Amino acid sequence: RLFRQEGTCYQQAKQVLHAAVPDRLQGRERETGILRQFLREHVLGRRPGSLYVSGAPGTGKTACLSRVLLDCKDELARSRTVVLNCMALGSPQSVFPALAQHLGLPVATGRERIRSLEKHLTAQGPMVLLVLDELDQLESKGQDVLYTLFEWPRLPSSRLVLVGLANALDLTDRSLSRLRAHPAGSPQLLHFPPYTKEQLTRILQERLGQVAGDPVLDSAALQFCARKVSAVSGDARKALDVCRRAVEVVELEVRGQTLLKPLPGGES
Repeated sequence: RLFRQEGTCYQQAKQVLHAAVPDRLQGRERETGILRQFLREHVLGRRPGSLYVSGAPGTGKTACLSRVLLDCKDELARSRTVVLNCMALGSPQSVFPALAQHLGLPVATGRERIRSLEKHLTAQGPMVLLVLDELDQLESKGQDVLYTLFEWPRLPSSRLVLVGLANALDLTDRSLSRLRAHPAGSPQLLHFPPYTKEQLTRILQERLGQVAGDPVLDSAALQFCARKVSAVSGDARKALDVCRRAVEVVELEVRGQTLLKPLPGGES
């Protein structure tokens, strides 16, 4: 009973240090604004287009886009949103049947499947927002899959808005150089730099500030963690994991000490 009373703060601390999408993303105000503006200009403005979002793991790409999609849910209600994680696809070509399934199109194979998708995306109807996370998983010989996807927004009467997320900064230059021949059709680029020590410190402080009572982790410890993580990767998820593990270690130590304490009131 005594441990349950003292251990509540540790349980709360572990919960707030999870990697789920928070209500507000520290240090990513600029990137969030660009994403929101892009969606409003292209989806709400019915202007087909593409955006390539790059950045190392843990720099907030997926979290920012997820936050913007949640915030703009009502605005995007009249459009069709399809989110695919390319890591879950069996092969680069699997993106086409996966998209067709989400759009409710009949089963087709080979070139017929691509023609069916192109016909659907250039017919009358609501705008289609296609989000492809882990986009670099679609790289293939000749890059035919990536070229097909990024050329769809440029088709006459297209109603596709494509947002691709990947780790590599140079994917469009390295794998999609042909798109530069048509500057108007080239994807807009948005890069997420690694988090700085100050940004990581604010992220950790904001998360742990939600726990009532005395601070679970000392301010100096948070700054130490932020400094080490920023020097290696700037990965916010790594900083959250390190702090969560620290809380677990302290929790185990407290559990051991509490079991040896005499209970109040002379209970045996």
